[in-house]
Amino acid sequence: MNALEEFRQSVGPHGPVAVVGGRTRWHLGGSIDPQARLITAPQGIEALDPSEMTVSLGAGTPLDMLDEALAEHGQEVALAGPPGATVGGALAVGHDSLRRRRIGSARDVLLQANYVDAQGELIKAGGPTVKNVTGYDLCRLLVGSLGTLGFFGSVILRTRPRPEITMWLSGPTKPECFLTEIYRPATILWDGKQTAVCLEGYQEDVEKQAQKLHALGLETSSDLCPMVLPPHRQRLNGGPLKNGTVADVGSSVLYGPQPAEAPETTPGVQRVVDRLRHQFDPEGRLNPGRNPQRMST
Repeated sequence: MNALEEFRQSVGPHGPVAVVGGRTRWHLGGSIDPQARLITAPQGIEALDPSEMTVSLGAGTPLDMLDEALAEHGQEVALAGPPGATVGGALAVGHDSLRRRRIGSARDVLLQANYVDAQGELIKAGGPTVKNVTGYDLCRLLVGSLGTLGFFGSVILRTRPRPEITMWLSGPTKPECFLTEIYRPATILWDGKQTAVCLEGYQEDVEKQAQKLHALGLETSSDLCPMVLPPHRQRLNGGPLKNGTVADVGSSVLYGPQPAEAPETTPGVQRVVDRLRHQFDPEGRLNPGRNPQRMST
């Protein structure tokens, strides 16, 4: 019996059940029902094809293990999480990387998912190549669902080349002063007083971009982010920033020192969400207590 079949059997067709990853963001979306059985997804890289820029692996594989394997081939995936986070956890949470402006969204990473549904059946969504996929895009639906629609067992991810160089610059210049001066910066952060910009790519291109930012008052810092990001994510709204917060400019994400209230969901949207979850999990047995709508962003 392979690991995926064992995982399917561990989910089973009855009773509340929750999947556990690295527990790095276990608090998001509400507390799990204490009556739920806790299970773990398969681990390990099954196949890595640098020429096709895909990797197949168990959803319980730690992100740092995946990154180490891809680094040997000069590649990476656009997933991020705290130390100890797993691939399945990163997909279930669906938070984009701080470098989203350059590497894209977490929803673009997942090509194929083998997941277990609420009836305990193994389902395949998507495919290793986009041209072979028809029907509804279940992969995008599953990303960010906090495991309430199905449990990731194994996945095929899209990889991308790692940048030749990464450079951070910072200074007191407001971000709007150079948004039109540089091409696709990986990150732009603003804390109300200082701006930090991350440039990535080929060394020659990054150095040319850096010269433009130097002329606008930013100084090169290092290859690491010069700002310490507060731990809690929330939606970025208009108006001046509060002390202790950092805005990820262009991504609608604000990092703050305290948890924020989840954004209100309109009745129409909530009806759609409830209907969808009922269709996938009529008894509410998958990750009971979790609600993606409770995540602030």
